[in-house]
Amino acid sequence: MATSPIDAYLARLHETWLADGTGAVADYISPLALADPESFGIAITTTEGHCYEVGDSRSRFTIQSISKPLTYGLALRDRGFDAVDAKVGVEPSGEAFNSISLAPGSGRPLNPMINAGAITSTSLVAGETAAERERRVVDFYGRFAGRSLAVDAEVYESERDTGHRNRAIGHMLRAFGVLEDDPEEALDLYFRQCSVSVDCRDLSRMAATLANGGVNPLSGERILGRAIVDRVLSVMTTCGMYDSAGEWVVDVGMPAKSGVGGGVLAVLPGQLGIAVFSPPLDRHGNSVRGVEVCRQISTDLNLNLLHVARSSRSAVRRTYAVADVPSRRRRPAAQSAALAELGSRGVVQILHGDLVFAAMETIVRAIVERSAEIDIEILDLTEVTELDLGAGRLLLGLAQSMAEDGGTLVIVAPPHGDLLDGLDTDGLELFPDLDRATEWCEERLLAGHGTEPSRPPRVSLAEHRLAGGLTPAQLAKLEEVLVPLRFAAGDAIFAVDDPADAAYLLLDGEVTLELEIGSSRRRLATLTPGLSFGEFAFVDSTARPVSARAETDGECLAFTLEAFEEIGDREPALQAAFLRNLLAGYYEIIGRTTREIGSLAGRP
Repeated sequence: MATSPIDAYLARLHETWLADGTGAVADYISPLALADPESFGIAITTTEGHCYEVGDSRSRFTIQSISKPLTYGLALRDRGFDAVDAKVGVEPSGEAFNSISLAPGSGRPLNPMINAGAITSTSLVAGETAAERERRVVDFYGRFAGRSLAVDAEVYESERDTGHRNRAIGHMLRAFGVLEDDPEEALDLYFRQCSVSVDCRDLSRMAATLANGGVNPLSGERILGRAIVDRVLSVMTTCGMYDSAGEWVVDVGMPAKSGVGGGVLAVLPGQLGIAVFSPPLDRHGNSVRGVEVCRQISTDLNLNLLHVARSSRSAVRRTYAVADVPSRRRRPAAQSAALAELGSRGVVQILHGDLVFAAMETIVRAIVERSAEIDIEILDLTEVTELDLGAGRLLLGLAQSMAEDGGTLVIVAPPHGDLLDGLDTDGLELFPDLDRATEWCEERLLAGHGTEPSRPPRVSLAEHRLAGGLTPAQLAKLEEVLVPLRFAAGDAIFAVDDPADAAYLLLDGEVTLELEIGSSRRRLATLTPGLSFGEFAFVDSTARPVSARAETDGECLAFTLEAFEEIGDREPALQAAFLRNLLAGYYEIIGRTTREIGSLAGRP
């Protein structure tokens, strides 16, 4: 199976930033001071619930301040917007996380992301007893993560015993009347919520739940209403990274929250959640590697939320196998039979809309999962209105991964347009239309499985489909009225609006029928020896609706309308046999078309 380009990208990213040894672990809480500065994990979870992870993504650490937006959301759910807004503001403080930022006069904390606001949010969690409130908070976090979580007792005790500044903040809040009860109970719950043990994968699932509008993508449970999620993400955007929040919005552009335990959580609404764990912190109290990884992911994959696609997620309009909907090249029986077996190893996906990272991730993941059974994947982008940089880079990564695994990615894109601008497409198989790409796929499948798609051999009149079942005498009489016509590659055998005065039995070479649409031409079929064209002359002799052009040198036999009518008068049995063969060919075409329509209509 091919390697996911997202896995490969995260591995490179992890290797790059592992070498960064700057920053220092938090030492004011004794257990945090013992953290390994080399620990480093990254996890990304999509809003479909798929998780990509690398490094120490399963190493446990305490959630610390990343708990703040979650508890704020719980308080909003328990008390309502008006009650919470009366106690906690939503304005950036521009100061450190542990600053005593209270509004003059009211003493209201400026926002719920600083400690003063977080302690206030914690005090608003509903519950009859302290134990019940703790249970509700820890259970709430676990529902975001998709599994049961617990408080790290050692970290909690250290925070409780050394949290003098937080205790001072709590008593100031009580003095201003922001906290209406004994602050020690709220402080104790705050210390406990900061001490909940998580890993990188947990955080990425929490972030993905926020990205998914409050619905856990794994369990399908709605944990927060969309209006509350919108409020939480808004405050995270402006206040989540403390006094570096403005720089974060400019450089990364995702709602985020950091914790002194080394975690960083970032949310791209509608698409994914990102989590990074690395204990060394910068002067703002944010993980050094966490900040840099998020910055690079945002840049490389164009994930800044201010880049808004016209649709949040593109759709796959159709998916089908080449065996079900082959190209318009009509092949000899042996090749057609081979492709009926091999065609399932070529898959076509027709995409439309705006392709952003999340949409492309879903497509890429499905291709990677079936890559062991697929040789060639064709992505038709002719209906795609925008391919953003992140999605484009995933495409290039997929092409490289498939090539390394022996497969091929084929891209169909309009020849005139800027869809692929900015991408290095040198290694891609590019085609201007789906039919030609499908034909190329068929040729590769035949060649790769021992059926060389060489030029189809010449046939005699006796071997031609329209002569099937004729007696030697009938065959001789038919041959008498047919007119040999040799042609060279590029010759026009007939053009649109020419008189429809003959049908043609192809004996050698290849002929393409084309429909003219405005100034362009659309291929209807490329015919090989043993097939015929122009037969509608026997039904409607007014004018040709299509053109016939020679692809190669070759020969055909012209059966004029005059000769056809003469045969009917002199040899009605011969004409009837000829028409039966002609009708059988039409039934074959109708059957093939019906199967193709069924394949196209039966799949999304």
